[in-house]
Amino acid sequence: MIIGIPKEIKDNEYRVAAPPAGVRELTRHGHRVLVERGAGMGSGFADEEYAAAGAELLTDAAQVWGEAEMVVKVKEPLPSEYGHLRAELILFTYLHLAASEPLTLALLNSGVTGIAYETVEDAQGRLPLLQPMSEVAGRMATQVAAHYLQKPEGGRGILMGGVPGVRPAHVIVIGAGTVGMHAAQVALGMGAQVTLFDINLERLRYLDEVMRGRLATQYSNQTNIAEAVTHADAVIGAVLVPGARAPRLVTREMVASMPKGSVIVDVAVDQGGCVETTRATTHSAPTYYEEGVLHYGVANMPGAVPRTSSFALSNATLRYILRVADMGVSAALASDAGLAKGLNVAGGGIHYPAVAEAFGLPLVS
Repeated sequence: MIIGIPKEIKDNEYRVAAPPAGVRELTRHGHRVLVERGAGMGSGFADEEYAAAGAELLTDAAQVWGEAEMVVKVKEPLPSEYGHLRAELILFTYLHLAASEPLTLALLNSGVTGIAYETVEDAQGRLPLLQPMSEVAGRMATQVAAHYLQKPEGGRGILMGGVPGVRPAHVIVIGAGTVGMHAAQVALGMGAQVTLFDINLERLRYLDEVMRGRLATQYSNQTNIAEAVTHADAVIGAVLVPGARAPRLVTREMVASMPKGSVIVDVAVDQGGCVETTRATTHSAPTYYEEGVLHYGVANMPGAVPRTSSFALSNATLRYILRVADMGVSAALASDAGLAKGLNVAGGGIHYPAVAEAFGLPLVS
């Protein structure tokens, strides 16, 4: 198969879909790999490393898209890339379609086969291709909150861990999945007081046990969240409904009740955000204020640590990319029910229920 790796063009997105080691595995399996020149530079991978791994380097992104049978990316196509989509193409990347009707319609109109990293499942029903970026984003979320709590950055002037005689920051984490767990771990490591919310009591029991009671856990409902945010220094949104739009659990009224200069980091922004006042931002303009509260809504947080993120992503995605390339997309999907869950669109139809539901469009059964 001919596999294309174009350079990411999202604002300050420095990740690449595969490092040279991943390309070497693809070429070792007999596949032809086209890499746009400079695609790996943001992650510290030189063109010469890709050439040594067996890639063909192309200067023109359109040529990479045009010659490839499967394009492997990190982030969803932007409008300037919609023209590259076509019915014969397999697109394997993060799509987050339920949060973007224009992208969904562009994929449908093109007839492209779109497989979304974030909805691929393993045998246990986990999301193996979302997990590595969730780990990165969760750890980053606490670092970001600590940074913006500083007064020169627009926050309240709170030190995350406090000092003897002065209380630490109170961090609310909504969602106890991979993002929330890692955000809570880092916040605890920095000395913060942490309250973790979720609707899964077994998950809360497990995290309470493994973290030896160092964090407080609460059942997630509007009353409990509303009460907690009134004295929060930072709120980290870590809610995920696979493939669907994130539920808005923090209302504008709740945001208005938070201390002025407190910080919201909504990691769920890729799926529309779990805070009513959240809107997507970029690394070049990451923050804004609503109701006197600083909001951070960067939709590609792991792009700020691209070398770590590119390695972590490829560690998870490579075996699935190889399966599709080695077997062909139809046979690969038929052989792996979890990979088949990644199929969001194909032939102008929607194949993932949550995406169809989000826009009231028919589902291909």
